Amino acid sequence: MKKPVIEFKDFSFKYKAQSKPTLKNINLTIYEGEKVLIVGPSGSGKSTLSNAINGLVPFKYEGDITGSLKINDKETKELSIAELSNMVGTVLQDPDGQFIGLTVGEDIAFKLENDCVELRTMKEKVINAAKMVNIEDYLASSPHRLSGGQKQRVSLGGVIAAESNILLFDEPLASLDPATGNMAIELIEKIKNESQKTVIIIEHRLEEVLHCDVDRIIVVNAGEIVSDLSPCKLLSSEILKENGIREPLYLTALKYAGCIIDETLNPESIEKLCYEKCSENIKQWYDNIDEPEEYNTGNSILELKNVSFEYNSNRQTLKNVSFKINKGEMVSIVGRNGAGKSTISKLICGFYQPSEGSILFEGKDMKDSTIKERAEKIGMVMQNPNQMICQTMIFDEVAFGLRIRNYSEEEINKIVLNTLKICGLYEFRNWPISALSFGQKKRVTIASILAINPDVIILDEPTAGQDFKHYTEIMEFLKELNERGVTIIMITHDMHLMLEYTDRAIVLSNGKMLKDDTTVDILTDEEVIREANLRETSLYTLALKCGIKDPKNFVEKFIKEDRRIRE
Repeated sequence: MKKPVIEFKDFSFKYKAQSKPTLKNINLTIYEGEKVLIVGPSGSGKSTLSNAINGLVPFKYEGDITGSLKINDKETKELSIAELSNMVGTVLQDPDGQFIGLTVGEDIAFKLENDCVELRTMKEKVINAAKMVNIEDYLASSPHRLSGGQKQRVSLGGVIAAESNILLFDEPLASLDPATGNMAIELIEKIKNESQKTVIIIEHRLEEVLHCDVDRIIVVNAGEIVSDLSPCKLLSSEILKENGIREPLYLTALKYAGCIIDETLNPESIEKLCYEKCSENIKQWYDNIDEPEEYNTGNSILELKNVSFEYNSNRQTLKNVSFKINKGEMVSIVGRNGAGKSTISKLICGFYQPSEGSILFEGKDMKDSTIKERAEKIGMVMQNPNQMICQTMIFDEVAFGLRIRNYSEEEINKIVLNTLKICGLYEFRNWPISALSFGQKKRVTIASILAINPDVIILDEPTAGQDFKHYTEIMEFLKELNERGVTIIMITHDMHLMLEYTDRAIVLSNGKMLKDDTTVDILTDEEVIREANLRETSLYTLALKCGIKDPKNFVEKFIKEDRRIRE
């Protein structure tokens, strides 16, 4: 019989500043060597649950606890934060909040230094951990100068080097490109299998996590455990939909085709699916759907002409990149971590200047335009919300751009409250930003840009940290803006977003433009997928396995039908 390593018994927690408990009567046991996925909408309590496990609740986030929580058969209320940290290694959702060392190597070594590990042994462990997460070439680099995905790997390397028996991952895929995300999930699986560590993953991207097996999926909502089931049983139910959690795309396609979703279908992954039970339904559905309309383009609003850029003389980040963004388009920019996607957005906004080439807005070169002048036309939502936020209160943050533009307080109040409603933040309008989760902070930064109403909005990973409900609300609002003529550019690793909301995508690889085409063409092109670290959509795999002669056309038809149904 497996040994319990985490035991919640009638556990409740109420934050000091709140009147109602965030966690209510939690009863949960996790066993040694298990891999458990915890999912739930934003604000459901899943992050608080994880913080109780690693000791941030109540040592950092003070509040009232009732009931019992044991880690390795020890009552946590009797342990120090240091003792809990030795038992539970945590990779935070926001890697910038976790770095301590001046270099990647120092950061990975931090726990080992505190444990007084012998120098030669420490170096070996740091190098081995860095190799496991493919960050060994950056050991002498500052972690703060790395891309979001590279930062995530540094955090993972530090946890691996620390050798804790319980590993807790808070949205480990949030900043990773699709292929690197798959590698991260495979790496977590490898560590779990080789070391028999207990692994707990908190993640919105359910389909990606299920790339490798998990033992159980725990659904949390409104501070309570809604279900604790195997992946097969959970995906055979309506629990995900009922709790506002995104289901895998292939599962949506199966439902559209009228397939019976039960445990005999093995719906927990595209690889395990019983195709004998669903192929005919899929083929009939495909034959009955009309052909999608051709993609139309308009007049250019933004153009990059032969743009190159280098942060220093030794390393060219962008090399001769050229493309046009048409007025009223919604376009994705995709590619592997470090490909130059975020650099392009900073060049457009004027934070950097191209070393070669030019950037044109409505046909005029912007080389002499100030950042302030560009900000009147182009709004930028950064990947990390903590790098944008400058006010203490939510209302004031969203109102900030309007106030410096001398809007009246009456106008500000109307615009801000409406924007907060759209972004699902109205009930928090009088809250301090420090009380919000990472995903909620992300919504605040999106709201602050939406309130200004620029001609072009650039969003760097707009859905990172968002649950399906708020993802849908934000994307539908962006779609409405786009339909009114606002041009939307999204830098994203989310292949679902790319397929569902954008008809065109620009692919970068190693600082060069690899392809500029429709999203369906890109996500069905094996060479581009491999080169740019993307991931083949499960819809394409489903079509191939079901014997559809033109799987690309199947994906196109699904996207058309899915948009029609969602409208």
